[in-house]
Amino acid sequence: MTVDSPTRETDAATARRRRRILLAGCTTLGAFLLVMVFLMPLGYGAVTSLKDKDQVADADSPVLPVTAVTFEYEGEEHDVYAVPMPDGSTRELALLEPGRESSVFIDPADTAAGPVEWEGRWRTLEPVRGFDPQWENYSEAWTTIDFLRLTGWTLFYALTTMIATVVSSAVVAYGFARFRFPGRGLLFGLLLATILLPPAVTLVPKYAVFLQMGWVGTYLPLIVPQFFASAFNVFLLRQYFLTIPRELEEAARMDGAGPIRTFVRVIIPQSVPALTAVSLFHFFYAWNDFFEPLLYLAGNRDIVPIGVGLSYFNGVYNAEPQLILAAALLALILPMLIFLAAQRVFVQGIVVSGVDK
Repeated sequence: MTVDSPTRETDAATARRRRRILLAGCTTLGAFLLVMVFLMPLGYGAVTSLKDKDQVADADSPVLPVTAVTFEYEGEEHDVYAVPMPDGSTRELALLEPGRESSVFIDPADTAAGPVEWEGRWRTLEPVRGFDPQWENYSEAWTTIDFLRLTGWTLFYALTTMIATVVSSAVVAYGFARFRFPGRGLLFGLLLATILLPPAVTLVPKYAVFLQMGWVGTYLPLIVPQFFASAFNVFLLRQYFLTIPRELEEAARMDGAGPIRTFVRVIIPQSVPALTAVSLFHFFYAWNDFFEPLLYLAGNRDIVPIGVGLSYFNGVYNAEPQLILAAALLALILPMLIFLAAQRVFVQGIVVSGVDK
């Protein structure tokens, strides 16, 4: 018996479809597991920030922020336990009078029935726990750390340097992408070589220069260097500018536009995804920057950004990690919202070669 050709083709197509579905499922599962592993520290921090000090200190405490349930009876608080009954069921009863071999309980849901005597050792019973997040940790961290002041200085630092580095990097990248001049390749290579230079190498000379200029203790050492472009940003923007058709610039030139007008009217509108990516890269870098603000603003704690402020807060409240984690999560909210709002444009700017024109 032979199998006709259409049947074989159908079976082969079915097998290919199954392989694709299996491959897609395995890929999705692997990505999901990877994301879960990556987010575990964040989840732990969020859960711990909702616990009280005693729960954090207790190594045997549950993962979630739960506390023992109590019931007020005749003006006194009594712990509630899961009590096994003779019929095999389990009831949640409040312990009124503990004893060695028998104890007196009362049902919080039916106090009219009166106390119930239970035979057994009450210490073997499991206490009833209820979900009890300590939201006041966030309000306490907000007021203690003076979060509005730290956020204001951080936004000032991040936005000012972001505008400076985006403008300067875009101008330099446009020059390398569109203008031909002697030594252009050599200069671009030297610029990229600065990416390989560790920041620690130039730290001491930079600090000495800024100290002599009297800039230490102000934001000038952090802001002024950003007006001279960044090698990584120049490289990213140059690669994007090269994908813009030259016909657009030629049409603008025929209409009488010079290089500056062409750059502003043609290149910039076509480069919004790349400029957004560069802006977000630097904004997140400045928001999380710690070492340089700590170094240059050490003598002026009133104007430090949020990264340095959290380190000071950590030093004072090192015995209360729930407050430290609450403050850290508060500092994470604004960058996360900005990234989610600009996610599509951000990803489009990174995938330079995949942009449709």
